[in-house]
Amino acid sequence: MRRIVIVGTGTGGTLVANRLRRALTPDDASIVCVDRDDDHLYQPGLLNVPFGRRTLSSLTRSRRAQLHPHIELVLGEVDTVDLEGRAVSLADGTALRYDALVVASGATLAPEETEGLTGPGWMERVFTFYSPAGAAALADAFARFSAGRLVVAVLDTPIKCPVAPLEFTFLAEDALRHRGVRDKVEITYVTPLDGAFTRPIASAHLSGLLAERGIGLVTALATASVDGAAGRLTGYDGRTVDFDLAVVVPVHNGAAFVTRSPGLGDALGFVTVDPKTLQVPGHPEVLALGDVTDLVTSKAGSVAHFEGDVVVENLIAALDGRPAPARFDGHTNCFLELGGGKALLIDFNNDVEPVPGHFPGPVGLPLLSPSRLDHLGKAAFESLYWHALLPGRPLPGISRDMPRRGKKLSMLHHPSTTGAHP
Repeated sequence: MRRIVIVGTGTGGTLVANRLRRALTPDDASIVCVDRDDDHLYQPGLLNVPFGRRTLSSLTRSRRAQLHPHIELVLGEVDTVDLEGRAVSLADGTALRYDALVVASGATLAPEETEGLTGPGWMERVFTFYSPAGAAALADAFARFSAGRLVVAVLDTPIKCPVAPLEFTFLAEDALRHRGVRDKVEITYVTPLDGAFTRPIASAHLSGLLAERGIGLVTALATASVDGAAGRLTGYDGRTVDFDLAVVVPVHNGAAFVTRSPGLGDALGFVTVDPKTLQVPGHPEVLALGDVTDLVTSKAGSVAHFEGDVVVENLIAALDGRPAPARFDGHTNCFLELGGGKALLIDFNNDVEPVPGHFPGPVGLPLLSPSRLDHLGKAAFESLYWHALLPGRPLPGISRDMPRRGKKLSMLHHPSTTGAHP
């Protein structure tokens, strides 16, 4: 019997496993998933923990419970992947042979790679909401914070969910205003990008929203060091930003086992894949998706969702000895909370940047426009996540390819929308 091994049971690994189980009977192939523990975390929910809107326990469910009954889950740390021998070796010595492999192990935080970040002040006046422990600690600190300089800083790229730091900034401003202390707090958003976002039209919209709320924007600052005791970020170019409370997004790496596995990926632990087929070059039976890939596409849950279709089709083709039939266009879809019961939705791919309009067609959710409807859409997504996306069920009206209908694509040719890198 053919065996499919899936490393990682986050968003990408879980939905691919379940879709494969729907497409292949237990007689066609066995499916084995590997992960370090049985805790599946709804990562988007971490954004709400610092504001007291969610608890960590409410965001975590059993990994086993999210998988089809005819999928095996093995708990353990992956040591290496032998591409030539087609085997995944675990830290305890177990070897899992495979006919096809999916790597969906995600990205890892590496705060220790930024000088001073984990030194004095770490988890005292310098926090991150990108980890469960960090989000919980920040909740206590933010509840006490009522005056001074609040800095939200992306230390380097790539990062998971690129809009999340902006969301935190907007939600923090909204929370401070409702507490009646907004006029006592100076808020600054710091990014290594040359704008608030990577695409020019969206960047202009978001920069305007920051300015409307009196939030400072520091661009093109890659952070070289963080001095928690002195309350100072220092960029590689020598610029500094002072703070009383800093909320940072640490450097991200891929998976350590990737660096130990010849031919699988790069020195940072990101898996090298063909950007269209998501296959590892020279190994069509090995595919990767989600945050662990080396793609320039945003590392977001929606990307893993859209990549999942491509991975399933191309993996089955590889098992049958056929060329990969499916292609990924870089489709990315993100809600961005703005506070005040409003959110903003962006939808784009490798060739088309975010523009105004509606999603998924002429009638639908507003794009690049703050709205109550988008806020309600994001609120509803968590239920869809657990009950439709992870089980591998199709989401009505949502396809892996970016829809063009409903978008004001003519804006892409307007001179005022150019100038930032794609």
